Amino acid sequence: MATLLRMPEVAANATHATVVAWTKKEGDAVAVGDCIAEIETEKAVVEYISDWAGVMGVQLVKGGQEIEVGAPIGVLLSSADEKVDDKSMLTQAGLTSEPARQAEPASAGIAARAQEAISTFAPLPVASAQGGRIFASPLARRLALQHGLQLSGLSASGPNGRIIKRDVENAAALRQAPAQEIQTWLVTPVAVDSSGNVSGSSEHPHTSMRRTIARRLTESKTTIPHFYLSSTCRLDRLLALRAEINAHTPKKISINDFIIRAVAVALRQVPSANVSWTDTAMRHYEHADIAVAVSTDTGLITPIVRRADTKALSTISAEIADLAARARAGQLRPEEYQGGSFSVSNLGMFGVPEFSAIINPPQAAILAVGATQQQPVVQDGQVVIGSVMTVTLSVDHRAIDGAVAAQWLAAFKGLIATPLSMLV
Repeated sequence: MATLLRMPEVAANATHATVVAWTKKEGDAVAVGDCIAEIETEKAVVEYISDWAGVMGVQLVKGGQEIEVGAPIGVLLSSADEKVDDKSMLTQAGLTSEPARQAEPASAGIAARAQEAISTFAPLPVASAQGGRIFASPLARRLALQHGLQLSGLSASGPNGRIIKRDVENAAALRQAPAQEIQTWLVTPVAVDSSGNVSGSSEHPHTSMRRTIARRLTESKTTIPHFYLSSTCRLDRLLALRAEINAHTPKKISINDFIIRAVAVALRQVPSANVSWTDTAMRHYEHADIAVAVSTDTGLITPIVRRADTKALSTISAEIADLAARARAGQLRPEEYQGGSFSVSNLGMFGVPEFSAIINPPQAAILAVGATQQQPVVQDGQVVIGSVMTVTLSVDHRAIDGAVAAQWLAAFKGLIATPLSMLV
């Protein structure tokens, strides 16, 4: 019996995903456990593993096409010569169809109306004030109604010129911007060439990851009341301990590995900082699950070192190296980058002395780590040259009060200054 393949919900609460490429061609044999397609989620590319054996029938979408979760993307046949009742197949997909036709080979029947099936699945058009036809997803129509937006005034970024959720959210955010800013955007002249592009520039479509980053950071800065605390940490003892460890181990420990361990131990010492805000309750975490910011070619991703407060420094170092490598290769599983109780963003390797980071929701804090620098410091009443590092803690004031944040930062600073204490 033919099986309808649908776009899976490869990430929690995802509404859309993209078929990057089909790894099986139409007519190829498929075994249980075979990868039949690569699906791009908000943060990574994951494999679509088949739960059935058969022959790849018609592929209803092309590589690079964004599709709503649950929408049909292909048909898996039980055998190459299987005959399929089109009406039954389309009904199973939740699509309408004309009265049943005589059963015919799947390669002829389903393929002949694949485009018809996709068109039928698309949301109903909405008439604009000018009499045109606007295609929008049901969720987009509902959000537009909630925000009091006219669909006819929105730009469409979905497949086949369809308005989707993010188009409505972008328009709603723009409307909330200060009026003076909007007026400035409207009157600023921009030179464009014959193809409509800004002169001297080129445009590259956003990836799912980049759109997700933009949405989440905008949500964070506009809905979370940030406050910031900075501190300068002495690194002399830590650098000496690191040099001694690395002199006797084949795999080298980085300063960032020490930082992750210190963050986790400080959260254990100040558990009231290991929390996050929800609309109904304060969520307290039993362990320190530390998200580590990793830069990739497609954007920033934060794989998580789980239970870092219970792990040895060498284990943390190995896990970070593995997660970072697979993050840059787009091979992380959703559970490896979703969640976490605290984030660390380190730009020290780029020579940045200090900066402030945006909180990664639903977490309540993120530590921004600057570069190690040689500076004059006062020690035992004498001015000496010391190695220092400036860190800035961004905090969600709904979940963590200033005194608690200061207590946590003091604990972290003490662990960095006396690194042996974090290894006990």
